[in-house]
Amino acid sequence: GKTTLLNTLTAFIDPTERVVTCEDAAELQLQQPHVVRLETRPPNLEGQGAVTMRDLVKNCLRMRPERIIVGEVRGPEAFDLLQAMNTGHDGSMGTLHANSPREAISRIESMITMGGYGLPSKTIKEMIVGSVDVIVQAARLRDGSRRITHITEVVGLEGDVIVTQDLFVYEITGEDADGKVIGKHRSTGIARPRFWDRARYYGLERELAEALDAAE
Repeated sequence: GKTTLLNTLTAFIDPTERVVTCEDAAELQLQQPHVVRLETRPPNLEGQGAVTMRDLVKNCLRMRPERIIVGEVRGPEAFDLLQAMNTGHDGSMGTLHANSPREAISRIESMITMGGYGLPSKTIKEMIVGSVDVIVQAARLRDGSRRITHITEVVGLEGDVIVTQDLFVYEITGEDADGKVIGKHRSTGIARPRFWDRARYYGLERELAEALDAAE
């Protein structure tokens, strides 16, 4: 589900942009002409020659990408991806396993903490708030179907707490006679997300307003 979602999101990337993907196995199917695909490599029999996800994320910065796409963030490479997002690589993306947008933030914090960087918790939180704009939650429902259940924006930091707000949620209203889940996406009524000004800068203000209105 995560790879399918990433493939869908990356379809909206401008074809003039240079994109570097970092994956364990090349599964993403980007159609843009300027894509560099990097893959991790396990160590040989002597335990040498491994190329980790962190190696890929750190080294891809030398390739001057506009965006970095990480197939799955599992460990200390979370730190490097956030640093890249903070230094001019807007629109970069990555996936991770979490049961909610709030848990996704906690997972990122844990991965950076366990990476041994020795950063204070407040610094890590500030880094997340400065790097992550939107969290898209995909979930597998009881009937086996997959749905986007939350589109959540990261608003800011209040004290030691990262503040988020849901923009869209998927409401389950029931099941049909065949056991298929029935539901719909609903806007939470947030008229102007934090990234509204950026959408206006890129000429996407009308599309964003229409999307928010359509799900009322």
